[in-house]
Amino acid sequence: MSRPPRSRNALAFIFITVLIDMATMGVIMPVLPDLIRDLTGKDLAGASFYGGGLMLSFAAMQFLCSPIVGNLSDRFGRRPILLLSLGGLAINMVLMAVAPNLFWLFIGRIISGIFGATMSTAGAYIADVSPPEKRAANFGLIGAAFGVGFVLGPVIGGVLAHYGVRAPFYAAAGLAFLNLLYGLFVLPESLPPEKRRPFEWRRANPLGAFYHLKTRPVVLSFALVMLVFGVANPVYPTVWAFYTQEKFGWTAFDVGLSLGLVGIVFGLSQSFFIRWAIPRFGEVRSAAIGLTVLAMVFTAYALSPVGWLVYVVILVSFPAGLIVPSLQGIMSNRTSESEQGELQGALASVAAIGAVIGPMVFAGLFGVFSAKEAPVYFPGAPFIAAAALCLAGLIGLRFAVRKMREHPKEISQLDKLHHHE
Repeated sequence: MSRPPRSRNALAFIFITVLIDMATMGVIMPVLPDLIRDLTGKDLAGASFYGGGLMLSFAAMQFLCSPIVGNLSDRFGRRPILLLSLGGLAINMVLMAVAPNLFWLFIGRIISGIFGATMSTAGAYIADVSPPEKRAANFGLIGAAFGVGFVLGPVIGGVLAHYGVRAPFYAAAGLAFLNLLYGLFVLPESLPPEKRRPFEWRRANPLGAFYHLKTRPVVLSFALVMLVFGVANPVYPTVWAFYTQEKFGWTAFDVGLSLGLVGIVFGLSQSFFIRWAIPRFGEVRSAAIGLTVLAMVFTAYALSPVGWLVYVVILVSFPAGLIVPSLQGIMSNRTSESEQGELQGALASVAAIGAVIGPMVFAGLFGVFSAKEAPVYFPGAPFIAAAALCLAGLIGLRFAVRKMREHPKEISQLDKLHHHE
């Protein structure tokens, strides 16, 4: 099976691209609650509903547009689609930096959702340059870049908050433009012309993408596990800043520092731990370990009586970094090379569905249980709900394994490689 040359350098390129992209997004997280309150005059509980709405608008556009972007990358290659996505992100950050009211803040998030296909296209890029047996570990590079970006982003945002709530948005815009310039001059193409396929609208919409998944029972069953995890995971960006400010009285700097530690832990997990865990436990068991640990971590966040204990929980959360790369590796190895973009676009839509549902649920739970008139004051309620979803994901994982046994003819790329050997 031929691969594009210099795959090691290509992986470094995509790592840096995603890193800067994630840093750009992370910069704004510590100050978003304060900016929303400034624009609306609401208290923290009221502002959390608008924060959930911003997450929802982004996720809705991701759901609608990710299959289109994935299919376009199968037709025209990964590089032009990545560049288009990076340009859209840069424009979005400029718009959010100067937004005079909440309406324009929502417009900025919508633009970001339309063009924010960097992660799905990066996943297809990694599939292009990775042999099947190394895909799951290399998918971890995306998570590692995510983690390192979140080390840089929130910390920078927390520091820049000293200069005003809009200063981090200007910094994010600058990072986004640097990322675009980086991709424009040094990012190589990973999908050769002979492996591209025609663009088809019937496959380039969410319903078409899911119908295509329906023809692959094994891939679909693991995609459903990804969906359940996708509903749980937005608890971080949706309520973390609100929750820690409400319960522990943290400042924007404290929020940025804590998210930076989350980024370090997940970055190390997906850079190093995953390369030991997956060969030792396999992809399915690695995903199960990650979901189990994450359920316990979310519960601990909800019940932590003091702020310093949150940092201890973050330090032991590293096995949760196994979840997404393991699931992606399983599904990618059961997809042809000419359809990797379509798969990643479909998975991005799956994640977007979770990102639509999750923020509504978590913002609602936080608003209800942290309000002055709350029947029971318990601001950690969103994390308990996220923990329950992780346990549901474990049940779905068992169902997916059963599907693998029921459909042995759904041969993976890794199986084919071993057969040829």
